[in-house]
Amino acid sequence: MTRPAQEQPSLIAELRGERQVRPPFWFMRQAGRYLPEYQKLRAEEPDFLRFCYRPDLTIEAALQPLRRYAMDAAIVFSDILVVPHALGSDVRFVEGVGPMLAPIRTPEAVPAWDADRFVAQLAPVYASVSGLKAKLPAGTELIGFSGAPWTLAVYMVEGRGGTACEQVRHWGWRDGKGFGRLIDRLTEAVIEHLEQQIRHGADAVQLFDSWAGQLTEAEFHLWVIQPTKQIVAALRRDHPQVPIIGFPRGAGAMYGTYLAITGVDAVSLDSTVPLSWAVTTLQTGGTVQGNLDNLLLMYGGQALDEEVQRILASLSGGGFVFNLGHGILPHTPPDHVAQVADQVRAWTRR
Repeated sequence: MTRPAQEQPSLIAELRGERQVRPPFWFMRQAGRYLPEYQKLRAEEPDFLRFCYRPDLTIEAALQPLRRYAMDAAIVFSDILVVPHALGSDVRFVEGVGPMLAPIRTPEAVPAWDADRFVAQLAPVYASVSGLKAKLPAGTELIGFSGAPWTLAVYMVEGRGGTACEQVRHWGWRDGKGFGRLIDRLTEAVIEHLEQQIRHGADAVQLFDSWAGQLTEAEFHLWVIQPTKQIVAALRRDHPQVPIIGFPRGAGAMYGTYLAITGVDAVSLDSTVPLSWAVTTLQTGGTVQGNLDNLLLMYGGQALDEEVQRILASLSGGGFVFNLGHGILPHTPPDHVAQVADQVRAWTRR
């Protein structure tokens, strides 16, 4: 099913299986450090965590890329680590280093669940959702998001990202029941966080499982698939109309299992996923999103043009949202993003 060519394609309709005249597009980290206007905005609040709790700033940050590139969707400007912060974790963003957390490594350190306190702590984020929704251009849809339980657990146990996940996996091996308490607590929190974003205006939501690729098959089923399945089921009960995108980055051959078991409407692919395999294995079961290499976006040139065309030609025959395989890198020239946006807007499904 396609919409008339003069209409802006609907991300939500595409995620529901209604083919649009061209694939809708948005970019992970489409707002952020690569934009000079964002850098100027950040100067108003240098502390990144405090920035995330300022709706006046986060709404503007989310709108900035839309003014330049007219994406088909906006994504709430926030961070996945507001969830552990709202649960009581000590979260800091260190310039040049990244997020740092006080590690927890025993069941006794798992934070208690207080839904009222959690929602109150994140009230500025939900105010940003509703405020952004009110300011979006006509036809532009809004994506809410959260980190998935496994990835949030990695940060909370390791104390940072970018590790080999030794401490968190060791806890899971030596004390599966105790580590399961942390996963269960995070699953509760993620459900509430996404529920609130939907109630405040999100049209779709995405789960970021950035460290899913670190796991064995058995661990992937236990710590990625099962919590995600619970989250999807909970959201479906109250919000059956809201599509859910899952992004288990680095999942490899497990992408298909993830899509089949969790119940997500779409799966976002990292740039290592072969397009032919995505067509035959994934698009038969749902919509795919992706998967332009963010490093190629940064470098640009003819190779970028050719890869954009290859992705569009390969994936447009099924459910497809054009995006990156991961977020826009900080040193990406804004003109390169415009180059890709222009190509996607000019594409027509045959």
